[in-house]
Amino acid sequence: MSEEDKLRKMIAVAQLYYQLDYSQQDIARKLNVSRPTISRLLQQAKTEGIVQIKIMDRADDSEQIAAELKRKFSLDKVIVVPVPQNEERTIKQYLGEATAEYLYHNVKDEDTIATSWGTTLYQVALHLRNKYVNNVKVVQLNGGVSYSEINTYAHEIMQLFGAAFNSSPYYLPLPAIVDNPLVKETIESDRHIRNVLDLGKSANIALFTVGIPTADSVLINTNYFSEEDLQMIYSDAVGDICSRYIDMEGQICSEVLNSRTIGIDPTELSKKEQSILVCGGPKRVGALHGALQGRYANILITDYFTGQSLLSKED
Repeated sequence: MSEEDKLRKMIAVAQLYYQLDYSQQDIARKLNVSRPTISRLLQQAKTEGIVQIKIMDRADDSEQIAAELKRKFSLDKVIVVPVPQNEERTIKQYLGEATAEYLYHNVKDEDTIATSWGTTLYQVALHLRNKYVNNVKVVQLNGGVSYSEINTYAHEIMQLFGAAFNSSPYYLPLPAIVDNPLVKETIESDRHIRNVLDLGKSANIALFTVGIPTADSVLINTNYFSEEDLQMIYSDAVGDICSRYIDMEGQICSEVLNSRTIGIDPTELSKKEQSILVCGGPKRVGALHGALQGRYANILITDYFTGQSLLSKED
């Protein structure tokens, strides 16, 4: 084999492996050579500079982005999590790990942790480490029972939080949104429900995220809404906080829906000692920006890509 033929084969192997994601075994079969030959060609391609691997360590940039976000949105603390790719499932996993670690180091005796639900907070719950603390209470911030087969993860989140912090959770076994305000008033007048709602209101730590009004949204798919509700949501809302829809300024965008929603009023979140907003992903930048404009959180945990987008987004 001539040097030119060998070079062309080396480039072909590198393209198949690094650009088209073929395995070494697949390439060996395709080119009718042994797998060790493929491995040797790939190594030589790196040695000769045909393949150059660049690893982007965003840790340093993340600290700078966190400082700028803290200043821009007047927050007490910002954690920007380096992630390998700007993809929602990956981002949720990394945010879950980072938030769980933050809680492990910051939850202390006598704290009351109030949490919402959804897939982001489920990732937080999955990554919690057990911490031996005394008299910690865990309470659900808003109703999470679905009228459809969609899973809100409300029950699982409460169970996992309770197990991590040696606590028996206080559940809200209710839908987030009911059909009319009178039903909500009747439900909330029950003394047991009122006790849970009051505990959420008095909690010193709140953990929540921002949902987005899309067809695959957990909240949209719980079957709470009429067609008229959905038209309003899709036209006016950028996101939801604890099942309450907000506009781009962070203000409640429908008092009609708000009067039917069971759970904490978002304005109560801003009064917490630690009001922790966990959110990231390319689809959620507008919703997250609205939530930050509304001043509901004093602590933000987000990912590197979302942090960059928030800084470049105009108010």
